[in-house]
Amino acid sequence: MVRRDVQVQAHADEPDAARVSGFPPISGSDARVLVLGSMPGVASLQAQQYYAHSRNAFWPIMGALFGFVATGPYAQRVAALVAQQVAVWDVLKSCLRAGSLDADIERQSVVANDFAGFFDRHRQIRRVCFNGAMAESLYRRHVASHGGRGELLEFLRMPSTSPAHAGMSIADKATTWRAVHPRSLMP
Repeated sequence: MVRRDVQVQAHADEPDAARVSGFPPISGSDARVLVLGSMPGVASLQAQQYYAHSRNAFWPIMGALFGFVATGPYAQRVAALVAQQVAVWDVLKSCLRAGSLDADIERQSVVANDFAGFFDRHRQIRRVCFNGAMAESLYRRHVASHGGRGELLEFLRMPSTSPAHAGMSIADKATTWRAVHPRSLMP
């Protein structure tokens, strides 16, 4: 995975807001499922790793689903997802946001990632799993409304793995997240 420096620039109207930029996708050329978040949080940006917050349930759920150690080295976790034909990315390339919460994203500041190019390079993707309601909302507003391969894809909103979404147990989240497994796709 390509390392990028975290861009942090104060916005003139919002001194607490900063322009944050996401990461390149985790993906193999044979990916069949794409997991989309909204934008990495502060802990992820600092670590330069997807879902780096210690209480985020993403890696424990993926580890249980695909049989790898959720606390193992990041490169091994990434390789395990790629081997399982699962890609991970975020809807947004950049945005202005204070802190880590999706609710703090300044809507007029969002820049979506290049999904047309991504889907052209990953033609085997059949399912997009949104990591929470905000990822789905941002995708529908800033990506799907511009056309693309939407008619060829299945879209599922999953419960957010964020620690901010505490209204559902990790076990219940994990049950729903089984839909990420490529074996669950129709041939």
